Amino acid sequence: MHLEVSGLHKQFATPQETIQALKDVNLHVEQGEFVCVVGASGSGKSTLLRLIAGLEMPTTGWIEVDGERVIGPGADRGMVFQDYTLYPWMTVQKNVEFGLKLQGIGKQERKEQASYYLGMVGLVEFAQSLPKQLSGGMKQRVAIARALTSQPKILLMDEPFGALDVQTKENMQQFMLELWERTGTSILMITHDVREAVFLSQRIYVMTARPGTVRAEIAVNLDKSRTRQTRELPQFKTYQDEVTAQLLVST
Repeated sequence: MHLEVSGLHKQFATPQETIQALKDVNLHVEQGEFVCVVGASGSGKSTLLRLIAGLEMPTTGWIEVDGERVIGPGADRGMVFQDYTLYPWMTVQKNVEFGLKLQGIGKQERKEQASYYLGMVGLVEFAQSLPKQLSGGMKQRVAIARALTSQPKILLMDEPFGALDVQTKENMQQFMLELWERTGTSILMITHDVREAVFLSQRIYVMTARPGTVRAEIAVNLDKSRTRQTRELPQFKTYQDEVTAQLLVST
C-alpha cells in the first residue's frame, strides 16, 4: 500500500469570502505504517482526511492509493470518526455487517467476517447488544471493527479518542497499537493530542494554522511495541517537546 498526497489545495466559498483551508499539502503513508497528523483547531486536519476518504474533492492537487487516483469513497479506505456513527437501532453485529451488506456480500459471509473482527476487538460477547448499552470505548471498538471488515488498504481515523476520558483514551491507544500490530493495516490518524501522536505513530506530520500545510515531518524512533512505561522515557519527552515546538511556531 502506498498513499500519496501531492500539491493538495482546498478552498471553500462563502457569501463573504473564499476560505483557503489547505495549501500545498504533501504527505505519504507506506505499507504497515502508523502515521499521525497533528495541528491546532482550524488547521484543516479533518478536511485533509475527508479528502483522502473521497468525501470531498480537492480544489487542486491529487491523492492516490497504489497509483489509483481518489475520486470518491472506496473500500480501499476505511474511515473511523470521533462520534462513532453507529446506528442506534441495530445490534453491534448488524452495525459491523452493514458495510458488507451494502457491498452485496451474502448473509453467512457477512456474519462470519463481522464475528471475526468483533473477536479482533474483543467484543464477541456484545454482538447482540445495542450501542446504547456500550461504553464510549466499546462503541469506538465497534466502529473500528466495522471499518476493518472491508479489509481496507488504509484505515483513516479522525480524532477517534477525542471524546473519551483520559483513562479510557489511554486504554484505547494501547488497544489500537496491539490491533495495528496484529492486522498490519496502514493507519493515518488525525489528532490534536501530541502525547497520543508520539505514543502511537512511526511518523508525525505537523500542520500549520490556516491555511493548513505541512510544516514538519518527524520520525518517531521508539520501539514498535509500546506500553504505559514508554511515556516515561526521556526519548518520549524529547519527541513530545519537538512536536510541541513545531506546533507553537505554526500558530
